[in-house]
Amino acid sequence: MHVLVTGATGYIGGRLVPRLLARGHHLRCVARNHRRLEGRQWPGVEIVQGDLEDPAASAQALQGIEVAYYLVHSMAAGQTFRERDRLMALAFGNAAAKAGVRRIIYLGGLGDPENVRSKHLISRQEVGRCLAAGGVPVIEFRAAVIVGSGSVSFEIIRHLIERLPVMIAPMWVNTHCQPIGIRSVLEYLVEALAHPTAEGIYEIGGQDILSYREMMLHYARIRNLRRFILALHVPKPELSSRWVDLLTPIPYSIAQPLVESLQTEVVVRSDRARTTFSVKPTGYDEAVRLALTRMAHDSVETTWASSLSSLSQDQPEADVLGSHEGMLLDRRLRRIKASPAQVFETICTQGGEEGWPAGNALWQLRGIMDRMVGGVGMRRGRRHPRELRVGDPLDFWRVEALESPHLLRLRAEMKLPGRAWLQFEVLPDSEGARVEQTAFFEPHGVPGYLYWYSVIPFHRFVFPGLIDALKEQAETSGNR
Repeated sequence: MHVLVTGATGYIGGRLVPRLLARGHHLRCVARNHRRLEGRQWPGVEIVQGDLEDPAASAQALQGIEVAYYLVHSMAAGQTFRERDRLMALAFGNAAAKAGVRRIIYLGGLGDPENVRSKHLISRQEVGRCLAAGGVPVIEFRAAVIVGSGSVSFEIIRHLIERLPVMIAPMWVNTHCQPIGIRSVLEYLVEALAHPTAEGIYEIGGQDILSYREMMLHYARIRNLRRFILALHVPKPELSSRWVDLLTPIPYSIAQPLVESLQTEVVVRSDRARTTFSVKPTGYDEAVRLALTRMAHDSVETTWASSLSSLSQDQPEADVLGSHEGMLLDRRLRRIKASPAQVFETICTQGGEEGWPAGNALWQLRGIMDRMVGGVGMRRGRRHPRELRVGDPLDFWRVEALESPHLLRLRAEMKLPGRAWLQFEVLPDSEGARVEQTAFFEPHGVPGYLYWYSVIPFHRFVFPGLIDALKEQAETSGNR
């Protein structure tokens, strides 16, 4: 079939596309910024740039399409998300009808419509009705918590349990939920193409009905962690949202509507999905184990948001020390008078026997300190003096992502009270290239924060010097 996938840069869409490709479908993806899809290995996929808030963009994207997946939302946009989502869905549904689309497949939110009070869940169900208002048949899957490596819900649970031995939680932790694994969700979405007469609402959930407290304690048991959760009356849900914002990568703009929705019981009431589709959902514990295995093997396909992506698309040269979505960061931005390819080549040659272009003595000292506590230190060097590939060791880093000539992300493998990355992004610029160098740190508890702030004085020497040295080397190379 000729299929359109909206939200292909998101958590669900990014995993759905390769599965549809494997079934032999002809795919088109629409994204506000098509560059965010350039590094995906999706042969034959047509990528078009367009903002679905513009009805003309929806009309253009839907031309020649038989089935459209609607996987977008504006929850991170703040208090206006409900109205934006409603207008966008109405425009998309009308454009789909005019384009002759046979069916729209939509992933919404579970919950009894008569008892839902959450603005987030009300909006997700309202979007389904708006899509159907255009006249095109809609398959609306309604799911509660989706459990998978990188999902919003999983990341909230993971960070809270990993960081807090004792948790004082609001009473909503006793609310019941029917979580579903990401694999089961994708199976439903893919199989929907094989049911040309299916239409309407299908409630989907996993094998288990658990309270949020039980979900967190199950995670703790799987990780062999002793955790205690005490439920108390919290006067304002906003306090819980701020707490999630502080302790997890999920920002307040997303945490606030999600926490509000956790006060609503979300349990499957109809067996329509199970009798129509052949999907056999997994249990919660199995979904958690699969997610942890994915993370342990560094094979996470997509995450809830691009936490390690560019934070400064249109900002001038700047040095920023702060935090973003639960990550502590040190970011440096420079414009370089050289082509992106030349800049990226320069970035990929640092480390190993040639050392680091700035503060090399401090890098070596950090490596010695790491070896003293049983870490890998700087002794591993690099496989090749100029070339890198995903999985390569680079001193005490390992190449986690490599998208030439745009992105290099290194993950630290030294002994740390947390997880750390060093990332370089290269984008075309009027002067040649714009380079963003960012050190990210995800602290584990109080020791993590103490470590980060103790090394800031060294960062002030090392990281500005590093990006300035790379700039000088790239410009010198470009002028030869």
